[in-house]
Amino acid sequence: RLFAHWEAVASTHRVSLPRDMAGPIAQMARHSQAREPVPYVSLSQHGKCEEAAYEERRYPAGKWACVTMGEPMYEQSISMSFMKLMRYICKENSVGCYLAMTIPVLNEIHLTKEGTELEREVLTAYYLPAEFQQNPPVPMDPEIHITERAPLRVITRVFYGMTTEETILREISLFWELLGSTDTVLRETYIVASYENPSIPQRRNEIWFICRA
Repeated sequence: RLFAHWEAVASTHRVSLPRDMAGPIAQMARHSQAREPVPYVSLSQHGKCEEAAYEERRYPAGKWACVTMGEPMYEQSISMSFMKLMRYICKENSVGCYLAMTIPVLNEIHLTKEGTELEREVLTAYYLPAEFQQNPPVPMDPEIHITERAPLRVITRVFYGMTTEETILREISLFWELLGSTDTVLRETYIVASYENPSIPQRRNEIWFICRA
């Protein structure tokens, strides 16, 4: 039943779910309550009427497992990448055991020169749990790369629901309206941070604007 449910979710992203995903899906479901947050320091919050419109954060350097995909649609790329990462997290690694889920999963995107659509390639990154930061398990999949990512300062804003190319472009545009004219953040590269699995319709996401070094 669980596999059938995920098969239906995958089809909404125009992706077919291989049978070998049944094991990782079951493992993820068993451990769904234990999710380790990626560490960060909140630098400032900006909002009105009790609600934070956006927040500035600093993330430390750390090791991430990364996959790059360039499917025709954004949701296809992130779905295919995350299936690879799920296999790595669940067993297909040099220690042969479940590593633990961390949140958020990051999807790094690039806008075309015109800024009207996303470039095809998307990098999806999973932060390695604290116990594996010093000695990351080696992935069986050669397309997964363990990368030491530099410290990152970002301005973040929450949004809910699907993460299609259209919704992401809309959120970027809304965030620019909120921030106004500024040269302190990058204009071509953004991050979509996902906190919940794709089967949740009103799932929590964030758009991250990357501060210049």
